[in-house]
Order: sequence, then structure tokens, then C-alpha cells
Amino acid sequence: MRPALAPIRHGGDLQAAVRRYGRPAAEWLDLSTGINPAGYPAPPIPPEAWQRLPEDDDGLADIAAHAFGAQQALPVAGSQAAIRTLPQLLARGRVGVAALGYSEYAPAFAAAGHDVVLLGESDFAQPSLADGLDHLVVVNPNNPTGRLLPPQALLGWHATLATRRGTLLVDEAFIDCMPEHSVAAHSSLAGLVVLRSLGKFYGLAGVRCGFVLGERMLLDALHERLGHWTVSGPARVVARAALADTGWQGANRERLAAWGERLSALLRRHGLAPVMQPLFCWVPHEDAARLHDALARHGIWTRRFDAAGACPPGLRLGLPPDSPRAWRHLETALADVVRA
Repeated sequence: MRPALAPIRHGGDLQAAVRRYGRPAAEWLDLSTGINPAGYPAPPIPPEAWQRLPEDDDGLADIAAHAFGAQQALPVAGSQAAIRTLPQLLARGRVGVAALGYSEYAPAFAAAGHDVVLLGESDFAQPSLADGLDHLVVVNPNNPTGRLLPPQALLGWHATLATRRGTLLVDEAFIDCMPEHSVAAHSSLAGLVVLRSLGKFYGLAGVRCGFVLGERMLLDALHERLGHWTVSGPARVVARAALADTGWQGANRERLAAWGERLSALLRRHGLAPVMQPLFCWVPHEDAARLHDALARHGIWTRRFDAAGACPPGLRLGLPPDSPRAWRHLETALADVVRA
């Protein structure tokens, strides 16, 4: 019997908060996603990007491969397009997916006929995790728990899976702040697939542009399945600029690290125990539902997660905008909620 899969939910659903609590959208501090609040400044879009069909040979694939340290890359309409399609290209088998993690993977593999094995957090500390699996999905760092695995652990699991022609799929949506943990440089190995995107580190979620890094045969098969023009012309213009701007990337890493430390310190001062990543933090809390509701009543929208995979319930908080008003709003709300 296949395990019951949790419903797919995502952050960024601010209108749901508006309807539920009756507070206008302009009065909310939305921390429900891990999107950079000070994202890449999109360049002007030339008229031909709107008027012509997108061109696959515009250099974006090569720029992305260079930026991520990979041999080749396939641009797609956000990593979501790959998540829904890749399971259809892999031989059906047992697929390990974190019980508390990004909620799109388990349904996508189940819909493609795979048997989904839900993994607890402690499983990811086991060198033998890949034993008995045909494929394994690892979000690194994990969303929402912040678990960060070293490349050698991932490559060890890949080696195990490769003996049975299995696949390790590594989602690196949040890895840009710490590229030394990426396995993108190894993505040309058979059975290793890496996903990257512009949504989080670059703060360009609305562009809907992501990249699949893998061996050429798999990328060609995925391109054939997705068809032409999956990434729009304007999105390709923005993506080329962002991925080539190494100066902005370096400054952004420093900025996000400082903001992450500031958020972590603020939460600790109010008695919480965050697990911090530069773009978001995970706050395990046995009374997460009450905490989520209390913050919402102060105009702070967070993402709540139920207990799963032997993890307690908790909240995920993204970074506030870099403004005194936003940080003051969060600090005042936390003080009131904790005091209550």
C-alpha cells in the first residue's frame, strides 16, 4: 500500500491570509516564502524579446552551466516543470523522498507509477540510506528543516544507486548562498540530476526560469518531452543578465548571510530555537499552530508545517525586507506573542 501523501501546499499564499484574518494585503509582512526580498534588479527588456519566439541558442544554457559549475544545463520553466516531468523518464521503482520537505516530489513520482518511500529526518544521517531504493530525492539544504548535507554524502548515495542504474535527484534551490556544498560539478555523471533556479537566491520567482543539470542523454530526452519555447524570451534576457553578474552574486551572498544572522538572533532573543539558512529559518515548536495564528493576528504571515518524518511541527520564516519598519514590525509581534 502506498503511503498517504500530504496535500501540496506552498508559501506566498498571502490572499488566503487576507481572507481569513480580514487584514488588507498592504498591512502584512509576508515571510511565508524563502525568496530573497532584495532580488536581482531586472534589466530593461528589448522589444524583440517580446516580439520574437524564444531562441534556444541564445547562450543561456552555456551561461547557466558556467555559473553553476556544470558541463551542461537545460533551461526550463522553473524547476517545477522538471519535477513534474523527470519521474516519467525514470524507470519505475522505489523512490525515497523526505516526509517533511518540498511537497511536489512525492505526488509527481507517485503519479508516474513509482512507489514513494517517505523518509524521516534521521534517515538522512545514514550512509546506507540508498540501500533498497531505486531513486532518491534530496533537497539540499532541505526545505523547510534547513538540513544541509555535505557533497560526499550525496555522492556516496549516488554511487550506491548507480550500481542498479538508479538516479539521485538533488534539488539545490537554496544552495547559491553556499556553492561549496553543490554537486553540480558532478552532474554529468549518469544517474545524477541537479536542479537550480532563479527563484530564491536571485529573488526572481515570477520569471519562472530554472535549470536541469545532468548527462546529455537525459537532458535531450527531457527537452524532447517538454517541447520548444518553455522559457519565455523576456525571462531568458533576465536570466542571462543575473547569471553573468558575478559582482552582484558575491555582494548578495554577504548581504543574505548578514540578514540571516540578524533574523536568527532576533528569534533566539524571544526564546525560539531556529535552524538558520541564509534565506529562511526553520523554527520547530510543539505549539506551531498557535504560534502561526498569533503571529498572523499581528500581520506576520509564516508557513506552518505539521509534524512529519519524526520531526515536530514548526514554522518556516523567510527574510523580512531590509527596512527598519519591517524588522520593527516583526520584533514587536514576537514580543507580544511570546509575552502572551
